[in-house]
Amino acid sequence: MYCKSLAGGRRQVLKGHVPVLLDEVIEVLGSSRACARKYLDLTFGGGGHTREILERIPDSKVVAFDQDPSAITRADLLLKNFSKRLRFEARNFEEMGIIQDTGYTGVLMDLGVSSYQLDEVDRGFSFREDAPMDMRMNTSQGRTAAEFLENASLEAIETAIREFGEESRWRAISRAIVEARGTGALSRTASFAALVKQHASRPAPGRRRIHPATQTFQGIRIAVNRELECLDKTLPLAFEKLAPDGVLAVISFHSIEDRIVKRFFKKLAGRPEHKNDNRTQDQRKVLAEIITRKPIIPSDQEILDNPRARSAKLRVIRKHPEGGLV
Repeated sequence: MYCKSLAGGRRQVLKGHVPVLLDEVIEVLGSSRACARKYLDLTFGGGGHTREILERIPDSKVVAFDQDPSAITRADLLLKNFSKRLRFEARNFEEMGIIQDTGYTGVLMDLGVSSYQLDEVDRGFSFREDAPMDMRMNTSQGRTAAEFLENASLEAIETAIREFGEESRWRAISRAIVEARGTGALSRTASFAALVKQHASRPAPGRRRIHPATQTFQGIRIAVNRELECLDKTLPLAFEKLAPDGVLAVISFHSIEDRIVKRFFKKLAGRPEHKNDNRTQDQRKVLAEIITRKPIIPSDQEILDNPRARSAKLRVIRKHPEGGLV
């Protein structure tokens, strides 16, 4: 028996923060056959999805994670109203192993950078205004983007720009970065963006115009925060936490994340993960059912209301009734 579906009208939940694909997320989480009403929000961010789960799914309880120290203040606001139903963990979601219990109705991962992080100039995620090249999602630990650029090997920088940023001019940009070390050009967003612009590729005619430094900034951010490594590690952990018939919902914002999620879901469903996967059916385990044959994407109206939702893709998988581990 399905739990009641609880989608409602879309609205801005917290000032300055518009949760992406909000109704769609509540729909899939609320329609799970597993009716324990326990949820994991592994990317609390502005708290929009967590608040809506608590408000729109009766008797629900949420354990939320976020490694950003500034998210603690936002979580405290929700805890005032939902102290008995919300638990907040100021941690990277790769540390979700600290949660001993299992049997969660749903797990949500909303990947990428939150609106708060983008809008806080001093965080260095954007080059719209000049700021220190920081880019850390957890400002209390790890090396900054400037430190990465000044000290990482050429190979590491090439990987960040080529693989994570998907920038076709990765070789020229990487060499320019190494040559600029010690000049101060790598310490500020404005000077670094200007450096990249000199060497980056230009959009093809007719394609959406983006700043030439956009893809390089993305690649450096992913490298500094180990985003893909953490995603690879956390997906199996998240699936293991689900109750039978529980759902895992993942929102991604660029092709690399989406490809990782898509292949992981295919693995769980016992399907070939990619075109070179030649394993026989006997070599595969069917542990789950893919709910979204194609990813759910924002409506035209949502994109109009919130342009940052443009590239979002939601994929959902349901754990088989008999359960199973990866």
